[in-house]
Amino acid sequence: MAVARASRSLSIQHEIKQSKPFSTKSQEAYVALLRTADDSKRHVGDVLEPSGVTLQQYNVLRILRGSGEAGLPTLTVAERMIERTPGVTRLIDRMEKKGWVTRRRCTEDRRRVWCNITPDGLTLINSLDQPIERVDDVFAAALEPDEIEQLVSFLDRVRAEMNVRAE
Repeated sequence: MAVARASRSLSIQHEIKQSKPFSTKSQEAYVALLRTADDSKRHVGDVLEPSGVTLQQYNVLRILRGSGEAGLPTLTVAERMIERTPGVTRLIDRMEKKGWVTRRRCTEDRRRVWCNITPDGLTLINSLDQPIERVDDVFAAALEPDEIEQLVSFLDRVRAEMNVRAE
């Protein structure tokens, strides 16, 4: 069964109303990537907002759900976040006040704090699974499965190059 694809797409140059062409194709790709990421974040934010959850909070809940009953140290949560934030402790403070996570000090290393998702946090994130899956369906509607694989591969390569250059 063929999937209907988006019939109308605007170039990034047209979408941002840029009159001059980009200096390079890689510059155009970078701007298109940033715009697409912003649109994606806004789209997911619109889904999460009625539940009172931010994108970063959803990310923490997703990470902690995946960690199971063992939980994870705060710094490990920070390392796994999609959108890195220096204020992960404050983020988790707010989530703890909402009853979505708990924290406990490690008995072997008092500097290490373990985080766990609470039953309320688990109920909340489970309730968001279907709405988030509908957001994910945008990729299936716009791209063929092999194109999605290629896109993931290309993005992995770009991130790897950025990380090498940052060292």
